[in-house]
Order: sequence, then structure tokens, then C-alpha cells
Amino acid sequence: MYYPNLKLYTGHDGPGKRKGPRDAAFAFLYRFGKRTATGLIVYTLSFLPLVGRFVLPAASCYTFNKAAGPIPAAIVFGSGLFLPKRYLVVFLQSYFSSRSLMRELLEPYFQRIKFTSEQKRRWFRDREGLLFGFGIGFYSFLKIPLLGVLIYGIAEASTAYLVTKITDPPPPPAHSKGFAETQVKWQNKMQFLNLPLMSLDAYNIPAPSSSQNPLVSTTGTSEKKSL
Repeated sequence: MYYPNLKLYTGHDGPGKRKGPRDAAFAFLYRFGKRTATGLIVYTLSFLPLVGRFVLPAASCYTFNKAAGPIPAAIVFGSGLFLPKRYLVVFLQSYFSSRSLMRELLEPYFQRIKFTSEQKRRWFRDREGLLFGFGIGFYSFLKIPLLGVLIYGIAEASTAYLVTKITDPPPPPAHSKGFAETQVKWQNKMQFLNLPLMSLDAYNIPAPSSSQNPLVSTTGTSEKKSL
């Protein structure tokens, strides 16, 4: 279970280790400033003669390849050669905005379970496709006037549920050393993605010694015990 142990974790590591407002503001400005500068450079290059028409489709393909794989990325690239430039700009804006939304929704988890910057980068990279699909849906609904405020609350609750499916339950804080490193790789990735939609609770990360197939019903085992 997540809650009994997770509630024992504080939002910081102790006195002197909590990020101050100045550091947090600097990190925010650096992250979004870097993204804005990259976007402006790509958009400016799209006006170059001859090669300019390939810049935005190539940027969209490269970006989407990390989240969805080469085949969808190739479709995006091919479509981008014929679609007006504004559609590609909207696509890229939606992609990066959904990523920012997911980082914001997952911040309560990362405030308690301490990851280094490199560990967090690998954590997101291993789950990038799922997080993109999850985030883009809520991002679309958040743009609806009035309703978007209510949707954000649903997004927070849904993210808490999602975390229980893509990570291990945390150990007690006294035994948490090295736990973050074990969560970088999504251990039950293929098993979870192959589950039917109505059976998402049938599987979570088992103990390391367990070899039980989550797709096999436990009815037979119960019948054997009753005999």
C-alpha cells in the first residue's frame, strides 16, 4: 500500500536542504527560458529558403519520436510537409505544455521521494509515451473555459492513481536509501500496458522473488487451497 508509508515522507530532506524561493524561481526561469529560446530558434529557421519548410516537420518528428516511436513520428513528419505552419506550431506547443502539466502534477510525488536530476530525467524518459498520452488529454480539457478548473482537480486525483501503477510502493523513510534508483526503470511496463482497461488494478509491481503472471486468474489457486 502506498499511503501508510508515503505519508511518513516530508516534503523536504531537513533544515538547509529545502530549495529556497530564489532557487526555485531561477530553476523555473531557466527551464522555460531554455524552452522558449529553442522554440524561437526553430521558428526562425523555418523561414530559411529551401530548407525552411522542413524545419518544423523535422522538429515535430524528433519531438514526437521520443514519446510515441518512429512510425507515428514519421506520419507527423509527412503530414507536416503539407499542413500549414500554424498547425505544427500548435502541435509543438501542445506537446510541451502537456509535459509541463505532467511535471506539475507529479511534483508532490517528487517532493517526497527524492530523485537526483539525472534520475528524474531517466524516470520521465522511461515513461514518456504514457505520460504524454495522459497529459495531452487533460491539457485539452483544461483549455475549456470554466470547466478547466474542475478538470484540474480530477487530473490531480488521476495522477495519484497513475503513480500507484507505474512505481513501487515506497518503503518506510528509514529504509528509503537507494529506493529512488530502483524506480528509474518502470519494472512492470509491458505487463501493465497489456492489461485490459477494466483490469488495471489486477497488477502492481510484485516482490522481486515473485514470478506470478498478473494476467492469470488466482481462482485456481484459491480452489487448490480450499481442497
